Amino acid sequence: MSAPGNDLVASTALASAGCHMVLFTTGRGTPFGTYVPTMKISTNSGLAERKPGWIDFNAGVIVENEPMEKTCERFIDYIIRVASGELVNNEKKGFREISIFKTGVTL
Repeated sequence: MSAPGNDLVASTALASAGCHMVLFTTGRGTPFGTYVPTMKISTNSGLAERKPGWIDFNAGVIVENEPMEKTCERFIDYIIRVASGELVNNEKKGFREISIFKTGVTL
């Protein structure tokens, strides 16, 4: 399977390959979600505060002096909750998109 790093195309490819959950890091935010839970992880707290309906986990707290061990523990706990059925934002909002990557000529 081949796919570029574009958020929706790459996440569709991961889900198509059998991933049960996509962990997607972002510094700008995006509201998309594919047909598996697509957890958006913000790299900064400002984004998490501006886009709470898009961002599922704020990893930006690491640069704000939260110990990495604590952040990792919260993150792993959240992954387990999602794997056990808790909905991420794209599922709550009904965002279930796909984007197929096609190489070659399109007529």
